[in-house]
Amino acid sequence: MRKILLFILFSGLIHHVTFSQSKVTAEKAGDKIEIKVNGKLFTNYIISEYEKYPFFYPVNGPSNASVTSMRNADYPHHSSLFFGCDRVNGGNYWQEGLERGQIISLRADIIETGNEKAVIENECIWRRPGADAPIKDKRIITISAPSKEKIQIDFDVTMEMLMDVTIEKTNHSLFSGRIDPDLAVTNGGTMINAEGEKGEKATFGKRSPWMDYHGKRQGKMEGMAIMQHPSNEWYPAPWFTRDYGFFSPTPMYWPENDKNTVLKKGEIITLRYRVLVHNGDHIEAGIAGEFEKYKSETN
Repeated sequence: MRKILLFILFSGLIHHVTFSQSKVTAEKAGDKIEIKVNGKLFTNYIISEYEKYPFFYPVNGPSNASVTSMRNADYPHHSSLFFGCDRVNGGNYWQEGLERGQIISLRADIIETGNEKAVIENECIWRRPGADAPIKDKRIITISAPSKEKIQIDFDVTMEMLMDVTIEKTNHSLFSGRIDPDLAVTNGGTMINAEGEKGEKATFGKRSPWMDYHGKRQGKMEGMAIMQHPSNEWYPAPWFTRDYGFFSPTPMYWPENDKNTVLKKGEIITLRYRVLVHNGDHIEAGIAGEFEKYKSETN
């Protein structure tokens, strides 16, 4: 009996030690920052001056393929996992066409790397030709691996209004993900919110603290959840959802009384999002429980 107990304790210790050795690294490589978990590429944070905005791609899941997709012919403005906004003081910081508006990385510093998390600090300016910049933002991006079956991206962004800013009603606003077609509802996947509502018809325009999108690929179930922190302005923002794979908590599409969103010069908006790339469906990944942990985190 004693030998059995010792074996169980030793096995548990080995498992703990093995997982505790998970190492997350960030390294600049040209116009991107490569983030690896235990030496394997998880994602690139792309900050090219030739892109519309900084974004993450790929976002590799347990199958080692990306759970997100890049632009296609129908939706060339869907860039994997990104943050932007349309209809800002007459500019467009979302859709293709750099002359219409662009979110440009001014600096991207690696604050921490090589331990249990990687931390990136990224400062950006929103600008377009012939107009003063309406917004600057600062992003703190933290990548960690809370378990061997989950990798986490914390995306905290602080936006400062450099002038009075008017955002007209738009379905293109703020943090967004485009899931890979293999995992989309149209190909047998599942999109589900915190209330258990599934699919575009049931979730479109609904307020919910989180949304999970998952499906089966190469014999493995995997997916990606996006969570909104309760401290966010407009929390919980309604979701703009599509069965073909797009999902985004989008406050500017459902403004009160159908009015524009008006922000004054000097106003500061801080938004926090958590992305979980995971094995299994939302239940196996414990997304509801993960959100409970997230909402208790105050900073």
